[in-house]
Amino acid sequence: MSNDSTHIGQLLARHEIRPTKIRKAIAGLLFDGQDKHVSVDDVIALARLRDIKTSVASVYNTLNQFAAAGLLRRVTVDTGRAFFDTNISDHHHFYFEDEERLEDIPGNAIEISGLPKLPKGRRIKSVDVTIRL
Repeated sequence: MSNDSTHIGQLLARHEIRPTKIRKAIAGLLFDGQDKHVSVDDVIALARLRDIKTSVASVYNTLNQFAAAGLLRRVTVDTGRAFFDTNISDHHHFYFEDEERLEDIPGNAIEISGLPKLPKGRRIKSVDVTIRL
């Protein structure tokens, strides 16, 4: 077993994700040390380039499972159009509509004020800003 596959196996295990062949393959495409924003279609294209056989449903389910486990952050830009971000730190995004791509904005580059009063017993989990260009 290579260091990369060992690292991927350990990463999935830490997040209590069963390391199936397809999950390990998709994790290997995504968690290579480079921050990226990918759609389901992007992951399928990357998988095909590496001769990884998968389906749209498997990719979609895997990405959503990774997001639920905290490995990815889901960024919805339109109904039916979402990206998965490997950078899970506190930050925001520019969305280039004509290019259908996201770019990170550091979390401290935007100041949020004037938030509404929260419903009783609730607290803010996060505030995500997407600036459409």
